Amino acid sequence: EIGKELCSNSKIRKLTFTGSTEVGREIMSKAAGTLKKVTLECGGKGANIVLEDADLDIAVDGSIWASFYHQGQVCESGTRLMLDAKGHDNFVEEMLEKLKAMKIGDPLDPSTQLGPVVSEGQMKSVLRYIEIGKKEGAVLACGGQQETAGGLEKGSFIQPTLFTGVTNNMRIAREEIFGPVLSVVRAKDFDE
Repeated sequence: EIGKELCSNSKIRKLTFTGSTEVGREIMSKAAGTLKKVTLECGGKGANIVLEDADLDIAVDGSIWASFYHQGQVCESGTRLMLDAKGHDNFVEEMLEKLKAMKIGDPLDPSTQLGPVVSEGQMKSVLRYIEIGKKEGAVLACGGQQETAGGLEKGSFIQPTLFTGVTNNMRIAREEIFGPVLSVVRAKDFDE
């Protein structure tokens, strides 16, 4: 209701929005009736690029931070990781060790490394994207499910999820998921 009012009220002269392409189109359409100015930052998927000469430990930790900070619910999350083919396997192996050891839990507990996503609806959306990734042929290397262990069954917790074998034409590589899901794309070399 508030969004519709903001779009159609003639007293509002400018709107900005960051989010999905679908909602951006709706905002632009509804705002056209009052000819208000609209700035939209929609869709897309930030890339995190790691080349063969990167320091492995720093790059793995940085990639985990870039992707899983706030459970991947940040527009600038680096949730599409492009790895140089020469370092791909070692990088993924080290990352998997750290993701499997990641503590999931109460975000107020200082030892927690991954909290819940914002709502049950968002959790369902993220889990749908995980299914899409599997159907499109990506390899689920870890995670991919709601976390229920240790009393977390009542929350919207999702295991840190890593897909390998991702290609840039897959939806999980192109669309923002807003959850703890990392898509790894293997690039054959720097030019690619």
